Amino acid sequence: MYTITTEQSFDSAHFLAGYVGKCRNLHGHRWRVAVEVASEQLEREGQLRGMIIDFKQLKEDLSRIVDFYDHALILEQGSLKESTVAALEEEGFRLIPVPFRPTAENFSRYFYEEMKKLSYPVIRVTVYETPNNCATYSETPAADFTTVTMAGNSAADCE
Repeated sequence: MYTITTEQSFDSAHFLAGYVGKCRNLHGHRWRVAVEVASEQLEREGQLRGMIIDFKQLKEDLSRIVDFYDHALILEQGSLKESTVAALEEEGFRLIPVPFRPTAENFSRYFYEEMKKLSYPVIRVTVYETPNNCATYSETPAADFTTVTMAGNSAADCE
């Protein structure tokens, strides 16, 4: 099995409505998104001979998806009063409501599904909300993976 991984990052703010602890407050992250694609075979002809896919295209597509969230306040739909949202918008803040709680776990699944829509053979997506904390989504059972993840981190580094 051949795999390749590319990463992109974005900076944004969020909060976890209903959370008891510091993360219920507005705070920011430099989110890092790592997408891993796989294939049993490499391309045999043409420009992509010897490759799974073109890194350049993979990076561009991931960047386009991730860049949408850069320098915005990401909030779960319905988590703020309408008057609060209106006041923030009136002040010119860029708000991006999402239909899920904006956690690394939910974002890993979201980015996985977005890349699958583009017909990439994605096997997993890992989203880091800090350099030491990440969440991974895959449709392959965890037991099928080795203990090594992106950038040589062991699975324990992502907890």
